[in-house]
Amino acid sequence: MLTFPEKIIFTLAALATLAAVFFAIRRLVRIITAGHGKPDWSLAWKRLLNVLGRMVTFQPVFRFRFWPSLFHALVGWGFGFYILVDLFDVIKGYLPGFVIPGIAGDVYRLLADVLSVAVLAGMVFFIFRRFVFRPANLSTRQTTLLSSKARFGIWRDSAIVATFILLHVGARFVGESLAIAAAGKTDSWQPFASAVASLWSGMGPQALVIGQHVAFWLAIGLIMAFIPYFPYSKHVHLFFTPLNFLLKPERRSIGELGYINLDDTSIQQFGASKLNDLGWEQLMDGYACIMCFRCQEVCPAYATGKVLSPAALEINKRYFLNTVNSLKDSPPLTEFAIPTEAVWACTSCGACVDICPVGNEPMRDILDIRRSLVLMDNSFPKQLETAFRGMERAANPWGVPPTDRMKWAEGLKVPTIEQNPEPEVLWWVGCAPATEARAQKAARAFAKILNLAGVNFAVLGQNEQCTGDSARRAGREDIFFGLATANVELLNEVKPRRIVTTCPHCLHTLKNEYPAFGGNYEVIHHTQLINELIGSDKLHLGPQALSENRQSSITYHDPCYLGRHNGVYADPRLVLKEAHADLVEMPLHADKSFCCGAGGAQMWKEEEHGTSRVSAERVAQARGTGAEMLAVACPFCMIMLTDAAKADGEQVKVVDVAEIVAERMNEL
Repeated sequence: MLTFPEKIIFTLAALATLAAVFFAIRRLVRIITAGHGKPDWSLAWKRLLNVLGRMVTFQPVFRFRFWPSLFHALVGWGFGFYILVDLFDVIKGYLPGFVIPGIAGDVYRLLADVLSVAVLAGMVFFIFRRFVFRPANLSTRQTTLLSSKARFGIWRDSAIVATFILLHVGARFVGESLAIAAAGKTDSWQPFASAVASLWSGMGPQALVIGQHVAFWLAIGLIMAFIPYFPYSKHVHLFFTPLNFLLKPERRSIGELGYINLDDTSIQQFGASKLNDLGWEQLMDGYACIMCFRCQEVCPAYATGKVLSPAALEINKRYFLNTVNSLKDSPPLTEFAIPTEAVWACTSCGACVDICPVGNEPMRDILDIRRSLVLMDNSFPKQLETAFRGMERAANPWGVPPTDRMKWAEGLKVPTIEQNPEPEVLWWVGCAPATEARAQKAARAFAKILNLAGVNFAVLGQNEQCTGDSARRAGREDIFFGLATANVELLNEVKPRRIVTTCPHCLHTLKNEYPAFGGNYEVIHHTQLINELIGSDKLHLGPQALSENRQSSITYHDPCYLGRHNGVYADPRLVLKEAHADLVEMPLHADKSFCCGAGGAQMWKEEEHGTSRVSAERVAQARGTGAEMLAVACPFCMIMLTDAAKADGEQVKVVDVAEIVAERMNEL
């Protein structure tokens, strides 16, 4: 198809494009490898089939915004197939008469035809959505720290890429229709192009040939012109998203934080102050970010008017990286990526990590920045001092002495490990159930359940300490390190067969973070154990409610560290069902649950400035279901939502799942 001069020009242009690609890739590799650590390439082979499935189905995208996700998939499927289309078009340009033979060629032409229309339809949808309707969830508030270059650049990128795709795919589609018109007959395997071919019925043979040449250069030439710009645009996520899924370090949970050996005196930097303090995967997150603002949309801090936007954090990283060739002299992250106030607004709920369609982890960046602020700069909200002092002196954030650790169990049969050294289940009570009045009621209810079901259990009593979750999420890795080391030493002596916790934060820490300290245990939540007891016929529940918990309708709040962080959604609901509860789900439930506001050490400090409190927003969501009772499965959630419910006039009563079960138990 191409003339000899055209072949020479195309070859030179292709070589120039390849050179530009080489230098762009070399720059990207240099920047990403400046981060800490190295990727484990063996993970890629283990994950390859799963990642291919994700890419083909666009599975991570469809969880929110169905129609935009559908049109995004149409564009993605079409553009992915266009890799083949462009390759074969170049071959045809150099080898006139080249065709894919047989049924394979027929199917190829059909897919190219249909997907061309799908891409064009998708792009028209997105152009109207972004530039005409301009929904608020495609940007961020002016109070959010977002690079001035990004506020304009995101729209510019969208306009450039939309124009490129429309012209590239449109020109190729028109070129096919011109070829069909030149052949003088329709192609049943290209129904859409054949329909358009009728428009060129009045053109002469020479005009049709010229038209095909113009279409070729417009379609293929645009690719060569676009590629040097591509690494600097947000659409480079097309390459980094698969790499993110293939190479992201293995984690037991989305909330598992990296181990820091504080006995290693050679460590000079704790946490992340600058870009080069981040891991390679955290730098790659900036390039993988699709700038869709889904993480911002599900962030409880952003939803309640705080200045935190996990999307802005990743976008600011990208725009800064686009301007540098080295990370050595980068300014502090709190100056250009995320303000200090936003760092302390994060509840570590994990919603941003869970929803991200490209596998980014902005929460990890935030908690690493906290580590640096606290351990390197001694900078943190002063309200946290009380909790820090309590964990350092009394091994719990309330500062309650160990001698008072068992007062909650007075009058109940709750054996300690000394009294029952070989229990089937070790109950890790947790600091809140052992010390806070409202959470103690739930602990007492669970003790009654264990005794009625005949469970052989024990508690650590005065020897139990805080797991250190709040210290770690607040950046005090030193406190966490001391508590974790001591707790693992004790538990390894006890050798528990199973551990049950009434606190999801304890469950998460014992199960997912203590293995780094040599502590590997089977850890379950109390709702999981209750469900087991019901299933094994050791616990019978009746429909009656014995006292104040007589309300007929119940809505259940999924704790972030039980649900998103550890995937426990079914057990609490099955227990409520067995308790004959009339369960009414909130719109935001299960993996889309809204935070109570306590996580990320928020329990021990005042919320950052916003338009409302996270806990108040969650209670309002519960009230909106019409349910009279709000069931929880976490002592932190219990405390936060009880306080919010009181401020709301107690239109919704907050109870633990164990309390509901304890009131509806039947003697066997």
